[in-house]
Amino acid sequence: MPDLKRALNLWEVSIYGVGLILGAGIYALIGEAAGLAGNALWISFIFAAIIASFTGLSYAELSSMFPKSAAEFVYVENAFKKKSLSFAIGWMTIFTGIFSSATVALGFGGYLSSLLSGFLVIPIILGAIIAILGASFFNFYGIKESSKANIIFTLIEASGLFIIIILGIKYLGSVNYLEMPLGFSGVFTAAALIFFAYLGFEDIANIAEETKDPRKNIPMAMIISIVVTTLIYILVSLSVVSILPWNELAKSSAPLATVSSKALSGSSSLLSLIALFATGNTILIMLIVTSRMMYGMSRDGALPRILSKVHKKRRTPWVSVIITMLLVLIFTIAIGNLRSVAEIANFGVLLVFVTVNSSLIYLRYREPGMKRSFKVPINVGKFPVLPFLGIIFSLLLMSHFSIFTILFGLCVFFLGFLTFLIARNVHA
Repeated sequence: MPDLKRALNLWEVSIYGVGLILGAGIYALIGEAAGLAGNALWISFIFAAIIASFTGLSYAELSSMFPKSAAEFVYVENAFKKKSLSFAIGWMTIFTGIFSSATVALGFGGYLSSLLSGFLVIPIILGAIIAILGASFFNFYGIKESSKANIIFTLIEASGLFIIIILGIKYLGSVNYLEMPLGFSGVFTAAALIFFAYLGFEDIANIAEETKDPRKNIPMAMIISIVVTTLIYILVSLSVVSILPWNELAKSSAPLATVSSKALSGSSSLLSLIALFATGNTILIMLIVTSRMMYGMSRDGALPRILSKVHKKRRTPWVSVIITMLLVLIFTIAIGNLRSVAEIANFGVLLVFVTVNSSLIYLRYREPGMKRSFKVPINVGKFPVLPFLGIIFSLLLMSHFSIFTILFGLCVFFLGFLTFLIARNVHA
């Protein structure tokens, strides 16, 4: 069976991370978050960035130790040596990728509907389906081709955010940036929602087997991605609430397009078009990393072997690509609500982050002599402080979700354990 192709350098992997992070929350969820945080939206982005950084550093160290696909599955397996737990985490990561793809696909549908509203009516769900099918084609066609598309789309989506920043310059100082309609609780709840806006750095680890010199390039790409996107997010969040009142922003299904329309006193078509590239780009990368998680778990015997089949010509895991596409389509159509899908995705990711940070802490004691090309700073003896903070803050963010989201997420997680037990008994 052919191996995956090592084709990506540090620049390409960093752009992958920046593109994935930028395209998700800032275009799809900034309106929902503004309704919770008000003009203090920028504080929510800072909170989310700090919490993401704690876990991002853990991923950076772990990826320098285990540069493989199915990253979270591999980390937990090597730390705790419990196949049931590593399977459940891999399972949760797959479903998180599916829900994340569905979230951004619905964002794509909202912008497509806004862009074409003067010509014809396009239901948001239909726009989401179109995006998923198109991104799945690129996912199958090849990692190098997907990377080229990602670089182009990332430059386009970044230009949209810079337009918003530039438009907001003359409005800066026009509002009270500490206005919190729901108090500090609203700011923190918004941080829990827009934590989705930082997701992507962890998925860089899942393309390690398609990256040149992964022990060095994967950790560096994670750090670069978080730093660059945090600076952009803060500037954008200050601009949007300066241009448009936060309560109006919260009502829009295409928030950045609405902001540009207000600032330019005219059409919002340009930002809607840019937003299509941004959200489409994120869907593409989400589908890539989710299918690679399936591939990696299948190759290690945790999922059916057919999912590890690599296409002889395209050298992509084509069966995993198709299954990922079908599952994303099913959940997009079944749930159809942007905030609900985003919260489920966030809960799943935070649960995985708790486990990944725990894995790093445990490995510091279990395997102290293992080679680490990158090491998380700030340690007390062998104990890494930042991963511990990553666990605490991830649990705090999880506590701000609805009871439905928490119960649904836990059901998916324990379904992973149940699936493992059934599969083990079948093969016994």
